[in-house]
Amino acid sequence: MSLETLLNQVEIGRTQYLKECEGLSSPQSQFKPSPDVWSITDNTEHLYWAEFGGINGMWKAIEGKKTDHPVWTKAATHEGLSIEEIVELTWKPKEDVPLGAEPRIGGTLEFWTSSLKSCSVLLNDLYNELKTHDHLEKIIYPHPISGPLNVIQRFEFLRFHMERHTEQIKNLKVHSDFPKG
Repeated sequence: MSLETLLNQVEIGRTQYLKECEGLSSPQSQFKPSPDVWSITDNTEHLYWAEFGGINGMWKAIEGKKTDHPVWTKAATHEGLSIEEIVELTWKPKEDVPLGAEPRIGGTLEFWTSSLKSCSVLLNDLYNELKTHDHLEKIIYPHPISGPLNVIQRFEFLRFHMERHTEQIKNLKVHSDFPKG
């Protein structure tokens, strides 16, 4: 699959996620059916931090390749696997959030949806840089849970992650205690 197709899939996933966030009241965006479940705002803050950190990591991997100091020098243990296969191999059923990707400063859903939209600019700039490189499967930055992911798998992860959290907020919105509009 081409990098352009992967970028488009990420953006489709982002659009679908943001559509689920539209028109919610503050009580709806902050609703948590239990203390261990994230609100829609929490999910959105998490998606921002995770994408921001992942994009930064990919830039680090590019710089490492350019300077002949690769970020990842061990075996590419997930070579040839899709992100779904990698997640199946490496994640627990209810995974702990990696350090740095946890919702931590709070705020409004509007702020976090705007922040998440801003990652589009960062991702497009990264895409434009990656178009100038050969052997994208050799540009690797490790994921805190899944281990070494090349930039193709990282783009797949962004799409997968957006879809995963879209389902989580859809489930929140149909919860019997979800606040009415």
